[in-house]
Amino acid sequence: MMMMNKGKLLLANGMEFEGECFGAEGTVIGEIVFTTSATGYQETLSDPDYHGQIVAQTFPLIGNYGTNEEDYASGKCHAKGYLVREWCDTPSNFRMDDNIDHFLKKHHIVGLCGIDTRKLTHILREQGVMNGAIYTNGNINKAELLEEIKNYTILNPVAEVTVGEPYYYPAAEEKYKVAVMDYGCKKSMIDELLKRGCSVTLLPALTDAEEVKKLDVDGIVLSDGPGNPDDNVKEIANLKSIAGLGLPMFGVSLGHQLLALAMGAKTVKLKHGHRGASQPVVDLTENRTFVTAQNHGYAVENESITADLGKISHINANDKTCEGIQYTAIPAFSVQFQPNVIRYQSAPESEYDKFIQMLQK
Repeated sequence: MMMMNKGKLLLANGMEFEGECFGAEGTVIGEIVFTTSATGYQETLSDPDYHGQIVAQTFPLIGNYGTNEEDYASGKCHAKGYLVREWCDTPSNFRMDDNIDHFLKKHHIVGLCGIDTRKLTHILREQGVMNGAIYTNGNINKAELLEEIKNYTILNPVAEVTVGEPYYYPAAEEKYKVAVMDYGCKKSMIDELLKRGCSVTLLPALTDAEEVKKLDVDGIVLSDGPGNPDDNVKEIANLKSIAGLGLPMFGVSLGHQLLALAMGAKTVKLKHGHRGASQPVVDLTENRTFVTAQNHGYAVENESITADLGKISHINANDKTCEGIQYTAIPAFSVQFQPNVIRYQSAPESEYDKFIQMLQK
C-alpha cells in the first residue's frame, strides 16, 4: 500500500483518533454513526439516509471487491466522511471498475483509515452517536473546530435529497399506478415496484394532496430518507392531507416515521441507532423472527401508538422498539426496516407483496 498522509478524527467529547488519509482530503464535520454491514460499502456511501453523516465501518477490511458504476443506492453519494480500519488497495472482482480510494476521491468524500474502529464503535454504543470531524490539515485550530463540531446540525436533509420535479418510471407490463413520496428514495424501491407491475411516479416531498389526486394512482409509497423525522414539519402536515385521500399507503423507514407523526404518534432518538445488515425483527402477526437491513437513528415511540390509530406489527428483537405499524384509521401499514433485504429461514411474503394485495382490493 502506498504511503499516505496522516489525518485525525476529533469527537465532540474531545477524544481524538489518528489515522491515515484516503479518498479526498480536507476537513468535514458530521454526525458520526457506525454500520455493521460487511459488504455493500458503495451502497452505504450513496444511501440518502447517510446525508450529513460520517460513517464508520465496524467490519475491519473494506474495499476488497472494488467499486463499479452500477451498485449505487441512489444517483449520487451522500456520506460526508468515511472511517475504516483498513482498505484494500488490490481489490478483485469481475464487475469492478476501480478501488474504494479512487471512488472516495471522485465523490469528494474525506476518508480516514488505520483507526481503531472497534474502540470508536464502543464509544458510540456507550455514549451515543455524536458529532465529529475528520481533518487532514495539521495546522487546524482544535478549539475552534471543537466548537464547530458541537454546534453542527443537519439542516433540512429531506429538502436536500428529494427530487426537484416528478419523474415517471413506466412498468414493462403495467398493472398499477403508484406514487412514491421522495424523502430520500433508493433505486431499490423503484425496482421492487417496477418488477411487480407498478408504474411509478416519483414525487417531490412537498407535493400536495391535490396534485397526488390528479395523478389517479392506485396507491402511495412513502420512501425512506435522512434526518430527524420531527424536523419535517411541512412534510408531516402535507402527509396528513395525503392520508385523507383514503388511498392504500405503505411507508418505509423515514416514511414509516413521518406517517406515524402525521397520524398523531411520536418518535424518539435512539442511543446509537440501527445501522447494518443484521437487525433481528419479530413479526408479531406471524410470530416469527427474521434478519433485516436497517439505517436509522430514530424510532416511533411504542407507547404513542394508540388502539384507535393502529397496532404495532413488528418489534426489534434486541431493544423492543417499534419496527412496523398496521393502521386501523387509514388503509395503510409501514415498516422501519428495508423490505427488500430480509433473511428468513423460509421464504416469506414480501412487504411489497402485501402492498400489492392492498391495491387489488
